[in-house]
Amino acid sequence: MAITTKIIKRPKMTFWQQIYIPEIIRGVCITGGHFWRNLFFHTMHRFGLFKAVRAAVTIMYPEHKRPLAPRSRTRHRLTKREDGSARCVACMMCETVCPAKCIYIVAEEHPDPTIEKRPKSFDIDLGLCVFCGFCVEACPEDAIRMDTHILNLAAYSREGMKLNMNELLDPNPNYTVQIDPKRP
Repeated sequence: MAITTKIIKRPKMTFWQQIYIPEIIRGVCITGGHFWRNLFFHTMHRFGLFKAVRAAVTIMYPEHKRPLAPRSRTRHRLTKREDGSARCVACMMCETVCPAKCIYIVAEEHPDPTIEKRPKSFDIDLGLCVFCGFCVEACPEDAIRMDTHILNLAAYSREGMKLNMNELLDPNPNYTVQIDPKRP
């Protein structure tokens, strides 16, 4: 199987593009056009006119939360077994595949002989995490998920960004956001 490479040549800039001033003016005109269009339609909406034409809307977060797509990747969580313990078998697949190296697992023997290992500690540093979702894809036990829809990930210190196993097993439900089922 031969790999072919397609070379795309960069288009040559015209004289007016090279001096930048006309391009800056063009950008200001585009931004100003959006501003005046939205101002006009918002004013008309106040009078009950042009309701069929949408204008840009700012969502006033955190009072109003934007609907998220069901597949959006948000804060991590660990799934539980029927007995309440973590489903994780400490196979280290998520820790290995993580490009940011933000997952730290320490394994120990499981008291149940049918299960080989369990995590003694399972920590994720959200300050390092890039939310790529590789850990979710790599997990053979479906033990880790990114479906909490918790967007509030701020902390006052770097230590506050580190989640231990207890925080991953019981994510705080106070920060949930509505899911928009229409979005892909």
